[in-house]
Amino acid sequence: MINYPIGIQDFLSLRKGGFVYVDKTDIIYKLTRGHIFFLGRPRRFGKSLLVSTLKYYFQGRRDLFEGLRIMDLEQEWQQHAVFHFDFNSVAQKGAMQEYVSRKIDAWQQEYPFAAKFESLALRFRWLLEAAHKKTGRQVVVLIDEYDKPLLDLLETGDAADERQLEENRAFLKDFFSVFKAADEHLRFVLLTGITKFSQVTMFSGFNQPDDISIDTRYEALCGITEEELHTVFAEGISELAEAYDMTVAQIKELLKAMYDGYHFSTRMKDIYNPFSIINCFAKSNISNYWFRSGTPSLMVRLLANCSEEVMQYTGQWYRESMFMDYKTDREMPLPMIFQAGYLTIKAVNKEFGTYLLDFPNREVREGLTTILASNYLQPKKAPGSWVLDMVLAMRQGDTEQVRRLFTSFLAETPYSMRPKKDSELYFHYTFYLLMRLISCYTVYTEKQLSEGRADCIVETPQYVYIFEFKLDGTAEEALQQIRDRGYARAYEADSRRLFCIGASFSSKTGTIEEWQNS
Repeated sequence: MINYPIGIQDFLSLRKGGFVYVDKTDIIYKLTRGHIFFLGRPRRFGKSLLVSTLKYYFQGRRDLFEGLRIMDLEQEWQQHAVFHFDFNSVAQKGAMQEYVSRKIDAWQQEYPFAAKFESLALRFRWLLEAAHKKTGRQVVVLIDEYDKPLLDLLETGDAADERQLEENRAFLKDFFSVFKAADEHLRFVLLTGITKFSQVTMFSGFNQPDDISIDTRYEALCGITEEELHTVFAEGISELAEAYDMTVAQIKELLKAMYDGYHFSTRMKDIYNPFSIINCFAKSNISNYWFRSGTPSLMVRLLANCSEEVMQYTGQWYRESMFMDYKTDREMPLPMIFQAGYLTIKAVNKEFGTYLLDFPNREVREGLTTILASNYLQPKKAPGSWVLDMVLAMRQGDTEQVRRLFTSFLAETPYSMRPKKDSELYFHYTFYLLMRLISCYTVYTEKQLSEGRADCIVETPQYVYIFEFKLDGTAEEALQQIRDRGYARAYEADSRRLFCIGASFSSKTGTIEEWQNS
């Protein structure tokens, strides 16, 4: 029976407890040949376990690595002083400096130095030197989730948070400057987080870390590859197939659609979400574990404040600088959306140096769309039951029920949520979110056809729905546009029944005014 490490991020606890471990130690060994690194990965993607593994490796804990690949690579197992900061444990917004001060106080007992300074950065600088002199070996610094004290304060709209954000940013800049001054004392440094802020000058004070976030050498450092899934978790796959009364091949396809799809380099190696995979096998239930583990409040804040909507970013091509360099710019939240794991690389055009970004998998698409719909529209009822009713109505080809469901959902959206300006954009985005909620069907929005773009096309196994909407117009005008521009021609040879639906939104009532279908 497999013992799944749910909630365990400490390498010692994982190994001593007999939990399943996906062996990444050969990649870790390769990483430790370097000097200073930054690794960006989404939350709950194994960063903390990686940092913990590195801590025990540099402490020379050979006993914890018996049977792993690194045993064929490492011969010396030298012991280094390791200074490990976990900023994820800083719960209060203004507690970062206090946390760092307590850590340095504790380490100073082991590696004492006579001089005392008010500056934490200077104290840390002397601590590194003292540890190097006492042990005779260069020291290791591991900083996990360095950006959490910044992300917690971004885009909250609170003046006090803005001031605290600037204080935290200034402190980190001063603190990171230590690494340049103390370079001779450093054997290895790793910073992990979601994003590397490029606009602010936090990293300017020391030698720029090697950013390995989309580096081919380390794309599988965190997360689970398809090969690892099918070998390490073969027993879990078989048990899940039995629980779902499906074949192993069918379960593999379902897991791939639900949890796969992340790519962290141009090589496009498929990476599965480790948090969701572990929970899925432990509970023998396929569900949205990663997304439900924490509401992406920052994502909601960013999208609420920016002038563009999330649909502007999916299925589009970008240069690397457009999604890797986060500039704390609410008008361009794409880098944060990508680095937080809500979009990923789906294709690479090496000739032009561009990348296609889209949702990684079904879990992220369903979860993010539901959160956005709930926060953007704020309906009186949760979207869940509405989605199930809509899926059933479309499966049955019941266009009247589809009309009723759309009308009732929009009617329950608070009047205060409807903007006085850009009503057309609001209704278009509203419909986009509602369609994206129905993720078990193929949904196209603004699909390019031979003579224009259809507002929305939904394909089910038995039916195809072509929607066209008019704001304060008529349903007949919308339906006539479908005919005039030949939106249905692409489906003339399709065996499925086709529904062409024209509808009009009312900016006054906020819901559907007219509806016609043919």
